[in-house]
Amino acid sequence: MPALLYATSLLLILMSTPVAAAGEEALLFERISARLGLMKAVAADKWLGDRPIEDLQREADVLHKSAYAGLRVGITIDSNNRFYQAQISAAKSIQHYWFNHWREHSGPDKGDSLVEVIRPKLISLGESIATLLKNPVAEAQRQLFLAKTTIEGLDRQHQEAIFDRLLALQYYPDRLTQIRDSGMLRVGTTGDYAPFSESRVAGQYNGIDIDLIHDLANTLEVEVVLVATSWPSLLSDLSNNAFDIAMSGISRTLQRQQHGFLSKPYHTGGKTPIIRCSDQARIKSLSDIDQKGVRIIVNPGGTNERYVDAHIKLAEKVLFADNRTIFEEIVQGRADVMITDAIEVTLQTNRQQGLCPAMPGKTLTYQEKAILLQQDPILLNYVNLWLDLRLADGTVQRTFANHLQANQQP
Repeated sequence: MPALLYATSLLLILMSTPVAAAGEEALLFERISARLGLMKAVAADKWLGDRPIEDLQREADVLHKSAYAGLRVGITIDSNNRFYQAQISAAKSIQHYWFNHWREHSGPDKGDSLVEVIRPKLISLGESIATLLKNPVAEAQRQLFLAKTTIEGLDRQHQEAIFDRLLALQYYPDRLTQIRDSGMLRVGTTGDYAPFSESRVAGQYNGIDIDLIHDLANTLEVEVVLVATSWPSLLSDLSNNAFDIAMSGISRTLQRQQHGFLSKPYHTGGKTPIIRCSDQARIKSLSDIDQKGVRIIVNPGGTNERYVDAHIKLAEKVLFADNRTIFEEIVQGRADVMITDAIEVTLQTNRQQGLCPAMPGKTLTYQEKAILLQQDPILLNYVNLWLDLRLADGTVQRTFANHLQANQQP
């Protein structure tokens, strides 16, 4: 009986796997079909605006963005470009079909705006297609693809070309190869945690980690592409391959290790409270903080909030989402204390008069800062070697010193 049950279970697993794969492939084919199906509307907008079908600048932009999207699932730049070039060629063929049709018959007298209505749909479908490309398709799905992409104006030659390019998609063997071949190191960073990563102007970042990540990229001879993330979404963004690595003063935790790899530490410290200098006489310990009437402010989603939830029972927890301005809440008297990393306490007390450490020279926890990576041992080994070398030659220490000294009060 056990052997029979085992055989039955194995048969059910083997039967269910192709169905799931076929369902996902069918969805991919439908998305490709939907995107090409919008080409009639694209042609109408160009017809009404008396604009040519071919737009080389737009085509280059589409290829660049699709290549970047393909990196999220590890598709090689070259094979991804060939796949999208086949789609672009098919899209132009459909538009030419409708232009020829309208020249012989009456053309449209109105249509949706390409910029305002159609292009957002194309972008959304493109993102969906990129996500569905995470698994290769099989030759056995060719007939299904041809059936799903039967669109007026799309000839069999272009259908076959798209499927051939889809079939020929290649995937990078590891993350390090992908980074070097693409010329891009995608780095997730929050931009709200000085002195590690700070963004006061949208899209512009500075800090210890920003300097270090550019040094790492230089060793790889690639460009840094900074990807905005947040503490609540950090691990989900990692799982969705939004970036290759993340640097933002990230603490080494077992939870994060379950979702990715953590490098060797490049900084050690711990949590400590920061308060108004005028409160130094009454707040000197954790027990002084955990009292009714004390307001402890915290940025949600990170280790600061987890520490407060685990150790503070009586004080009032005040959530404040903007970590860039959170210390001003203490200065202005809208909160009394924040428990955060000691290096941030040093930075903020250097920056702002009126703020002081509650427990100078003491920490409540032991903490290590590290780089969070995708689960790729080859990339991890490279990053760890780079860290070893930069710790040994003093680069890391100098970078910390430069940023902390630059923020000292005059």
